Amino acid sequence: MGGAAVSTLDTVGAVLFVGWTVAMWLAVVVLAYANRGPVRPWLYKTAVGLIGLGVVGQLGHFQEHVSQAGYWVANPYSPAWMTPWAMSLARGMGQIDSTKPALGMEILHLTGNFIFLAGLVGIVLITKRATGHLKSRKWAKMGVWMQTIHGIEHIVLTASVALGASRAIGLSTWFGAIEPGPALVTYRVWWHFVANLIGSGILAVSLYHLWKEKRAVKNGYAEVQPEEKPADIPSCDLFPVSEEDAVRSPALANRS
Repeated sequence: MGGAAVSTLDTVGAVLFVGWTVAMWLAVVVLAYANRGPVRPWLYKTAVGLIGLGVVGQLGHFQEHVSQAGYWVANPYSPAWMTPWAMSLARGMGQIDSTKPALGMEILHLTGNFIFLAGLVGIVLITKRATGHLKSRKWAKMGVWMQTIHGIEHIVLTASVALGASRAIGLSTWFGAIEPGPALVTYRVWWHFVANLIGSGILAVSLYHLWKEKRAVKNGYAEVQPEEKPADIPSCDLFPVSEEDAVRSPALANRS
């Protein structure tokens, strides 16, 4: 973080970003629970909003990794680089423990990945009530599994720094075996870029199929109207029962 002073904007941005993440996961819990019961009017719209926020979050997250990879191409021997807005958020988050300069950056990437994961879970939840085999649900489940693994990687990276490790420990640092320098920067930048490229591709395919299958998904949230009661049987004086019919059907005999 370079020891730069933390501004009010840095702090506010960090609080809002963490709040965004927490709000999305609260929505996931509420939707998962409510989907077990009868259809409610707000379920569909809430799930759509959750997915939309996940997509917006991942667009911002992925552009950060694209920018880092692009900077590496131009400066392969330079330290890892972050965009100004990412640096601002990282400074704000780093106030949790200012003695660990890398902690803010790790928390930032951790929250970014969990926003993405919440959006993928939103697709799984919104397709739960639809009948038939949906490709959008299949692809979203694939994305959830992959992003969960990626999320665990970021939990390990963040926890290792928070617990006092001299460098982040995880798959993207070869468990701390790679010494700080160009080799570590190269490996980590491209590891996370590829992981996010694949994850974003899976999200895009899932959204494409969700758009094509939107009618089936909406139908799953249509409120079932109560069936109309059958009309009362007309009185027997309008439809008299003959003796012959009464002999064949005792039930008809009871009506007469």
